[in-house]
Amino acid sequence: MTLSFITQLRASTAALALLLLASCSPLQAPKSQALNTYVLDAQLESRPIAANATLTLVVTPPRASPGFDTARIAYIRQPHELDYYANSRWADTPSRMLAPLLVRTLEHNRSFRAVALAPSPVAADLRLDTEIIRLQQDFTTPPSRTRFTLRAQLIDLAERRIVKTHVFDATEEAPSDDPHGGVIAANRAVKRVLAELAEFCAVP
Repeated sequence: MTLSFITQLRASTAALALLLLASCSPLQAPKSQALNTYVLDAQLESRPIAANATLTLVVTPPRASPGFDTARIAYIRQPHELDYYANSRWADTPSRMLAPLLVRTLEHNRSFRAVALAPSPVAADLRLDTEIIRLQQDFTTPPSRTRFTLRAQLIDLAERRIVKTHVFDATEEAPSDDPHGGVIAANRAVKRVLAELAEFCAVP
């Protein structure tokens, strides 16, 4: 066995040992996971309510409470501690996704002569202000469930007074304890609140 061959063998053995060590090292960078993106797209049902059919309503862009004005999908595992999924996000903030759903719901129910999203040049009779209080998947008790809470305020623009205020709250069980299941439950909860909101706006 020549010296050259022994040297090459030792070098190959050392390289193999380094390769195995690197593959087992806890310091190596973790593999990146795909980012899942979800939307609020609650399927609306047309339920004609001809209560305020002569009035025009303007809907202001919804606001969101601290912790929920983000595209991150929120969840809780213990009371008062808000957390977010690392690899799953909303396509936009829930408040921005909710705005067109509010307008479409009120248009579909045909309870107003016209419905517009602010800012709008339309001269409106009433204004709807909303705020997302919470939209979170709750793991504190199995199975997990998503809770959606929305505060709404209807304002008479001519008289500059608050007509009425209400807090809507809906909780839906998630079909699976993961982001996808939470999003399905979120859309169901949003659909329920939208239906109740339409009644709220239509009844004087």
